[in-house]
This record gives sequence, structure tokens and C-alpha cells, in this order.
Amino acid sequence: MHLLIDNSNTRTKFALDQDGKLSTWRAIIPTSDLSPKTLTKALSDQDFTQVTICSVVPKAAEIMEDFFNIPTHRVSHQSKLPITIDYPKPAQIGADRLANSAAAFLSHQGPAIVIDFGTAVTFDVISKKGAYLGGVIAPGTASLRDYLHQKTALLPSIILEEPTSAIGRSTEDAMQVGAVIGYRGLIREILNAVATELGGKPTVIATGGDAALISAGLESIHHLDPDLTLQGIQAIGRMNLIFQ
Repeated sequence: MHLLIDNSNTRTKFALDQDGKLSTWRAIIPTSDLSPKTLTKALSDQDFTQVTICSVVPKAAEIMEDFFNIPTHRVSHQSKLPITIDYPKPAQIGADRLANSAAAFLSHQGPAIVIDFGTAVTFDVISKKGAYLGGVIAPGTASLRDYLHQKTALLPSIILEEPTSAIGRSTEDAMQVGAVIGYRGLIREILNAVATELGGKPTVIATGGDAALISAGLESIHHLDPDLTLQGIQAIGRMNLIFQ
């Protein structure tokens, strides 16, 4: 058994690699609550002998590395990867972006573009030959939604949903239009510019918390894969750990 950990700014997701397949079992800990106590509670019923950590939160990664006393690999640009890196400063590439790119190339080859809808929305670009080229970072949907609520006196907090009309008939409806339809415009423009510069016919894969909602209105997104990051962590872990 191989434990896979996807540690983002908002939450930390756990899954198991069972003979090359992702388990149906999942656990989630809010990253702000991560501690030896919460790790013990979340993992107490699971058996595993190796761990791969993909983290964008250094302090959280340190907590987890100290917690496990079994073979553990932390994903980075120094890991053995199924892709190459053609990027001026590889150390600046987030581990999650490497995992996403690895999984995208293994599943779809190149050229490819991965859009990850998380706390930030990231675009990662893989060449036809499987080289990581770079990408784009923009505010995530939650950042835009929460900013309006926190910085204005009268705008409420909302849960993102598909607007029923492009003309909002209430404050909440108007915010939904801006946050969903408007956000699709941001994604579409970035994607068009990146795809034009990359050339060819890149496969576009979406993942992350708001991927299903936002990609529903974008025909240029070809695949929706909520497990893409875990698949990449799994593949990289298998290349860097010794499996018995």
C-alpha cells in the first residue's frame, strides 16, 4: 500500500495506491488543522508502507515528513519525473503543477494544457515532446468571491452556482454572473492565448474544486479529471520509491 498526499493551501487530501489503482477511500484534513493528532485520526484505519507527499505548504510538509517513519518521497523538480523540464528556474515550479503535468502527459501525451481550479487557478503547459514549459497563475474563484464579501459593506458571501440568467435579478444573482460567467471569460482568454503560442492542437484537461462548474461552459476544455493530481503523485511516487 502506497499513501498519496495532496497538500494544498486549503485542504490536504489522502488516497491510497492499491497495486497501481487509486483507492475509493479518501480522507481530507483542512490544511490549517494539520497536526500529528489529526493525521493519526485520519489514517488510523489504513495500512501502508510508503508515502508520497505533494505539498505547496512547506510547514505542512515538514509536519508530515516528521510524522511518518517509513519510506517517504516529497515531490519536487528534483524527483524522477515522466516529463522533462524546460523552465529557467525549476525550483519555482509548484509540486502540484509537476504532478498535474506528469499525469496529463501520461494520459494524453503532448501538447497539453492543464487548468487547476484551486485557491489560485493555474495553467500548466506541456510540449509535444513532454517538456514542462511554464504556465499562468491567476486568482481562483474563491479569491474573487471572498474579496467582494470582505471588502464591501453590502455584498453577501455566496456559494457558486450556475446563473439562471445573464442579467442578475438580485444582488446574489448578479454576483453569480460575475463569478461564474465572467470567470469563464478570464479562463477562455488565457487559454486562447496560451494555445495559440504553444501551437498544434493541445489537449486541455481541467481539475480542481471548481473545475466542473466553470468548465461546463467552455467547449475548449476537453477532459474533466478530479483525480489528476493524485494520479500524478502516484506516478511520481512509483518512480522514486522502492515497491516490494
